[in-house]
Amino acid sequence: MTKYIPVIGMEIHVELKTKSKMFCSCKNGLGMETEPNVNICPVCTAQPGTLPVANAQAIEFVQKAGLALNCKIAENSKFDRKNYFYPDIPKGYQISQYDQPLCGLGHIQIEDREIGITRIHMEEDTGKLVHPKGADHSLVDFNRAGVPLMELVTEPDIETGKEARLFCQKLQQIFRYLEISDADMEKGHMRCEVNISLHKEGEEKLSGTKAEIKNLNSFRVVEKAVDYEILRQTEILEKGEKVIQETMGWDEARGVTVTQRKKESAHDYRYFPEPDIPPMRFAVEYVENLRRHLPELPDAKAKRFVEEYNLSPENVSLITSDRDLAKYFEQVVSELQEKKQSGEVKAEEAKLIKLAANYFVSELQKHLVKNNQQISDVKISAENYAELIGLLADGIINSSAGQIVLEEMYATGGDPSQIIEAKNLAQMDDSGELEKIVAEVLAKNQKSVDDFKAGKQNALQFLMGQVMSASKGKANPKMVIDSLKNKLG
Repeated sequence: MTKYIPVIGMEIHVELKTKSKMFCSCKNGLGMETEPNVNICPVCTAQPGTLPVANAQAIEFVQKAGLALNCKIAENSKFDRKNYFYPDIPKGYQISQYDQPLCGLGHIQIEDREIGITRIHMEEDTGKLVHPKGADHSLVDFNRAGVPLMELVTEPDIETGKEARLFCQKLQQIFRYLEISDADMEKGHMRCEVNISLHKEGEEKLSGTKAEIKNLNSFRVVEKAVDYEILRQTEILEKGEKVIQETMGWDEARGVTVTQRKKESAHDYRYFPEPDIPPMRFAVEYVENLRRHLPELPDAKAKRFVEEYNLSPENVSLITSDRDLAKYFEQVVSELQEKKQSGEVKAEEAKLIKLAANYFVSELQKHLVKNNQQISDVKISAENYAELIGLLADGIINSSAGQIVLEEMYATGGDPSQIIEAKNLAQMDDSGELEKIVAEVLAKNQKSVDDFKAGKQNALQFLMGQVMSASKGKANPKMVIDSLKNKLG
């Protein structure tokens, strides 16, 4: 069987969350307004005699993205008119960038592979069409018209659906760290297009005929659509047929790509320089100032967390996956360090931080997923979370009680010490009472005692469970094991 190698490039459109639109002072609602045509004006609806004024914040956002993606920031840049007619393009053309984009060649790392960035440029978003059910007409909502839109084009370096998904996820993470966009694919803040071709092993990389898949709206769909299209093109080539250059869509119900139309060429857009916006020039000092003020980015933060806190890469990956989650964790660590320094907590700092991370990844994440919430929705203060970790680390409560306390804290935002007192969850510190419970459990479970003495280690775990149950979860697990082993000989 002939081996075909996929060649995949992507185009990513990202709506920027500036205060105003790209070329006018209208509020930027990212097209999420509940009423149509409320954030519009003569400029973004292209009334005669109006002139655009470029949004400096949007330009800065694109340049920050470029710096975060190791791009070359252009010293000279300009806007161009991209001419095509569509009902939701009010001017009959789109202000975009052609031969002098804001950002040039860059790259990011995906697992152990480098994905090249060809360019990042600035343009304006279109309006959107509304198709009333059963009607013989369509309506136009211009709320989204003129929203700042960043377009990122990759080199053809991606080879699988998984890599395409990971690339998009990494971009979303970086844009959220930069706070330039929420990049929510389901809300249309981030829209993905994929160009795919195949070539035989040994042939020139770009010798295949490409197909473009438009408007992929989730990470899962990106991966599925790419993998399906690779399979579709492979089957065509193995039959000795030719792949047709066309624009495809994704049919979620059938799980297949479907033909939409032939792809226009760049020259069809009749680009020419935008006459109403002067060319832009950016000083080296301006770019370096932007670079100095970039936040700590995900990869750098993850590396620091591993080195500084001695955490596992797996735990760090989840904690740093979200900027707010990482920020919250650092606040917790700061609180733990203060409690350790003041003597409020006795456990070692390394133990406290590791326990805090473990509870983040297991227990806290469980509640976030269950309630479909972000860390910003959580009622638990960093101080109270740190207090809970200290109580666990110092053995005031055991892990079972800790889970109960965290659940109550998640629901109410309450203080852990007060919850422990109200629910009587503190670990049993009376060794005499524990010895009594252990003796009663052994007396009631003679078969398990005999099994343990016969070499069946599982019997010890069963007996421990019985003691924990009898103590209502308040017994210290280590003390329970020691007591059982002592009594069982």
